Amino acid sequence: MEFQDVVRRRRMVRSYASDPVDPGLVDRALSNATRAPSAGFSQGWAFLVLDTPADVRRYWEVTADDVDDPDEWLSGMMRAPVVIIPCSSKAAYLRRYAEADKGWTDQDEARWPMPFWHMDAAMAALLILQTATDAGLGSCFIGVPTPRVDAVRAEFGIDPEYDPVGVVTIGHPADGGAAGSPTRRPRKPVTDVVHRGRWGGRGGHQASPSA
Repeated sequence: MEFQDVVRRRRMVRSYASDPVDPGLVDRALSNATRAPSAGFSQGWAFLVLDTPADVRRYWEVTADDVDDPDEWLSGMMRAPVVIIPCSSKAAYLRRYAEADKGWTDQDEARWPMPFWHMDAAMAALLILQTATDAGLGSCFIGVPTPRVDAVRAEFGIDPEYDPVGVVTIGHPADGGAAGSPTRRPRKPVTDVVHRGRWGGRGGHQASPSA
């Protein structure tokens, strides 16, 4: 698939068929995820892969109250045969930037204006979503419910240095499923979100005077 087609077709799929996903496609998505940029090449990410029916069900049992009587959204999501939990390690970044080639001598978190560890893991997750789209699969990125994060950690033995940044479901898309926000909210035009030269400057693409 052409790259622009991947970008255009990628969407959050909330209803899946129960058909299995080729493990090779999952491996490709994970390999692509490791090609994401990371500050200082820290690579402070890890990916918990749940790709057996038992493990996938364990995830939903830990994070949802009604797995035996699911609503439309949960019913559609639970059929995804693959669940991937991208995780980020703040400690990996703090250690990396205390190394000699970075010039810092401490691991003070205050040096970081933004949590790059989470941002880099999120970019890796996007590559998983795009790989799924390129393979003709459906995918969705959701958060781990805040009250259930500790339970997820305990159930799957997640290393204490790593924090789940969300969940990626992968599977063959099915018809129906819960409608997402794009069905209720229009996509903002580029001219509303791009600022050139200064905030409020001309947005979007403008032809040059010589064109």
